[in-house]
Amino acid sequence: MILQTRKTFSSYSADDMEKAEAFYKNTLGLQVTRAEMGVLELHLTGGHTIIIYPKKNHQPATFTVLNFVVEDIVSTVNQLSADGVHFLSYTGEIRTDERGIANADDTGPGPKIAWFADPAGNILSILEERV
Repeated sequence: MILQTRKTFSSYSADDMEKAEAFYKNTLGLQVTRAEMGVLELHLTGGHTIIIYPKKNHQPATFTVLNFVVEDIVSTVNQLSADGVHFLSYTGEIRTDERGIANADDTGPGPKIAWFADPAGNILSILEERV
């Protein structure tokens, strides 16, 4: 019960904090601040904070570490692509279309979703909330 009353946050590592800061601030348009020991704080809607900490022997996460819910995935993919974001392609159990969007035709379970990596190789996603 005690953990339900405390503030929570998520964190993951990166190996180049300057590249990470530029990506999250300039490419994704997030509010980013520097904290002690080179830590980046991403300030998200709803008062949520994500911590990105420097790690010399960083290994990228092999799973999605951060998901952004968007109203229109196609326009968001188009904008991010124009800003230099490369969307990942999957051809296995999960398949993406030529833009990198899974479930783009709304035929499968779950949301329309697209994955991309930050400069450290951590996997992020955007997903369209079903109405």
